[in-house]
Amino acid sequence: MLRRTLLATAALGLGMALSGGAAMAAGMDKVKACFIYVGPIGDGGWTFQHHEGALAVQAAYGDKVEIQWQETVPEGADSERVMTQMALGGCNIIFTTSFGYMDPTNAVAAKFPDVKFEHATGYKREHPNVSTYNARFYEGRAVQGHIAGKMTKSNKIGYIASFPIPEVVSGINSYFLHAKKANPNVELSVVWAYTWFDPAKEADAAKALIDQGVDVIAAHTDSTAPLAEAAKVEGVIGFGQASDMAAYKDGPRVSSIIDNWAPYYVKRVGQLLDGTYEQTDSWEGIAAGEVEIGEITDKVPADVKAEALALRDAIADGSYHPFTGPINKQDGSPWLAEGATAPDGDILGMNFYIEGIVGDIPQ
Repeated sequence: MLRRTLLATAALGLGMALSGGAAMAAGMDKVKACFIYVGPIGDGGWTFQHHEGALAVQAAYGDKVEIQWQETVPEGADSERVMTQMALGGCNIIFTTSFGYMDPTNAVAAKFPDVKFEHATGYKREHPNVSTYNARFYEGRAVQGHIAGKMTKSNKIGYIASFPIPEVVSGINSYFLHAKKANPNVELSVVWAYTWFDPAKEADAAKALIDQGVDVIAAHTDSTAPLAEAAKVEGVIGFGQASDMAAYKDGPRVSSIIDNWAPYYVKRVGQLLDGTYEQTDSWEGIAAGEVEIGEITDKVPADVKAEALALRDAIADGSYHPFTGPINKQDGSPWLAEGATAPDGDILGMNFYIEGIVGDIPQ
């Protein structure tokens, strides 16, 4: 990999109107919808949720839709080969569900102009048959950060980061910002795993944080391994990532961020069927139900749970933005003035920590 390697250029992500572009279909009697996954369906996280979305498409349209998928496809040349095979195999729309599929998606799309390509978390739409879609994960991190700040006993919270890309950096900043608001004494430790899915590496990252005295762990990787490690140590809690990870509800998991891709997938395939499909760049969050906050368990005191849900609801109704000033960058220079909110471009291209986070973003 690398789901995303360019930081500043990611700010181009919303360069097209969220529902712009020309209509691309005249309606179809049946659609073959295909999905390419970076991890296994059984990862319990990122890929699991994308596959749940694929199954929702099948359930919604029955025999009007055929779905096909390929799991554990490495980012890079292998993904281009799989996309080509799918296009040759009659797929009408191909969802490529990891950032590192961005350039291969556009390369293959150029060869198959009649096939629709949908790339998750990317920003390049080099051809009229390529659309992009993303989720405002940083909104969910705000809610997790509030819980973390309130729940930590050691005042040390941790974050397992995958790769130094804006999607991940913005989540770290949002998590820390809201933990700090809830608990001014909180300190954040970040461990970079340099993987999306590698349970052994994710477990090692969790162990490293626990060894530093961290007692609340958030992760931006795809497996349940961090929660499994947290379960081994009394007093350490964590969060489900990408999916609910409900198997750990009776253990360390106190809530979760759930990536709900089903509505988007059902909508896009439906638009192919009814002839209203257009090129888009979609970036939805809590308000649209694409980012969900999983059940907050009874380990969280009632008042903290109420505060977390109120924060979620304020983000949903637009009365609160997770990045609302005053906020300084890590070096103390001003980023957002009092009451100002972060432009989407700043979040999509985020390549800096906010004030109070110790350490550097790897280059």
